[in-house]
Amino acid sequence: MTKFLQRISGSKPVRRLADAVLHRYASTRIARLDHLDAAAIQERTLRYLLQYARHTRFGQDHDFSSIRNIAEYQKRVPLRTYEKFWADYWQSVFPRLKGITWPEFIPYYAMSSGTTTGATKYVPVTRQMLESDKIGALTNLSFFLQQNPRAPVFQGRIFFLGGSTDLKPLADGSAFGDLSGITARELNDVLRPYFFPPPDIALMGNWEQKVQMLARESAELPITVISGIPSWMLTLFEYLKRETGKNRIIDIWPDLQLLIHGGALFDPYRSVFREVVGSERVKFQDTYPASEGYFASEDPRYGMLRLIFDHGIFYEFVPVDELEKDRPTRHTLLNFETGVNYAIVVTTCAGVWSYVVGDTIRFEQKNPPLLKFTGRTKYFLNSFGEHVISEEVEKAVAEAADATGAQVVDFHVGPVFPSRPQAPGRHRYLIEFRKEPGDFDAFVRKLDDVMQHQNHDYHAYRVGSITLECAEVCVVPPGGFGEWMKSRGKFGGQHKVPRMDNSGRITQEIVDFLKLSMRP
Repeated sequence: MTKFLQRISGSKPVRRLADAVLHRYASTRIARLDHLDAAAIQERTLRYLLQYARHTRFGQDHDFSSIRNIAEYQKRVPLRTYEKFWADYWQSVFPRLKGITWPEFIPYYAMSSGTTTGATKYVPVTRQMLESDKIGALTNLSFFLQQNPRAPVFQGRIFFLGGSTDLKPLADGSAFGDLSGITARELNDVLRPYFFPPPDIALMGNWEQKVQMLARESAELPITVISGIPSWMLTLFEYLKRETGKNRIIDIWPDLQLLIHGGALFDPYRSVFREVVGSERVKFQDTYPASEGYFASEDPRYGMLRLIFDHGIFYEFVPVDELEKDRPTRHTLLNFETGVNYAIVVTTCAGVWSYVVGDTIRFEQKNPPLLKFTGRTKYFLNSFGEHVISEEVEKAVAEAADATGAQVVDFHVGPVFPSRPQAPGRHRYLIEFRKEPGDFDAFVRKLDDVMQHQNHDYHAYRVGSITLECAEVCVVPPGGFGEWMKSRGKFGGQHKVPRMDNSGRITQEIVDFLKLSMRP
């Protein structure tokens, strides 16, 4: 039966049927989500997770059996980072984690990119978490389809631009690798005609060879949806243009309906994507997946990320400035506030409990819970007391680019410390442009003006340039960030250039590697 379904699944009648089923699911899914009581669902989710894991070592250590509500849970279970889970529960028995923090066998471990620390993490991925991720991905598509009821998604292919799908085996029969590889392995054979790339290309580990092959093989396909990290999608698009001799992606993929982006704030990329894609008909949609779970998707009705709360994840939100306290305030969907920069903390069906993900968000609306991704807990600049977060530098770079006709491929910012006592410091921006500013000095001035306007502390320290002088901008040559990432063994796929570095060490490393100089 499976082989028969494989043979017919790519046929036109079956594709039309698949589209009809998907559209029906989307309509039902969004209607249900719109009417759910988020706080009640979250409390029910936590009770289920506690009951399910009560006999694990972690559950016994924290007496899950006697916990009756969220307040009791928060008293018993402190916040933990990955490093704390690894040291206290996982390292001594890895990879045999059955019964430690989750009662069942862990089939996969997602290797995180280690963007901020450089250290590799092995994040558990259970069967329940695979199902949770599937719900997250389908919810993402559902938001799009609800607003675009005639979009023929399955009349073509969905292109998932991820890392290598080559998973490495572990001693207990589990495997580890990129989350995209885990997703690819779990994809049902019947569904393969609807997705790209095929396994032989997806398995390729050499990113440069892989992206060339992806461009060559996809150029003639009816791609309807593409999903990936913005910087790597731009790389793919350049290869596609070279392969075909065409300048616009819409001329290469005329069936393209949707571009799903995640892994980075999109504002600095928006203008270049709009130009490269070449059609207002193609919708851009933000998404917020992580190794630890699929947290949010953009709801086009609001133009913001909407938290997904009914798929096996319990959320807590800790004000970033309280994160280092012994007893920080821990908000939930019952009592969170808008306008506060929170660290996101999750308890999930993968056996992590009050786990500090390392991301920061800010809620813009309570019902439904709409949010903006603002950065990483370790992405900030405070070397001179300026308290700058990732969202602010993203906005400043985006507005400076818009004001001067520039197009940004990627960037990084870090501090330059004074070389003598009483001298001011400064921020150093390393920017790779697709199109350089028409007026470089105007770009720097606009960037600095936007930073002063949105950050009171930055403005105060910039007055008179006594503590902080105007930012400097170094131009990264085309492909420069890619070469540096390659030198670190983090090239392609799900790896991202670190956006900020408060120590200045990574910034200087990039400068030295690329032999950059300040733009005259």
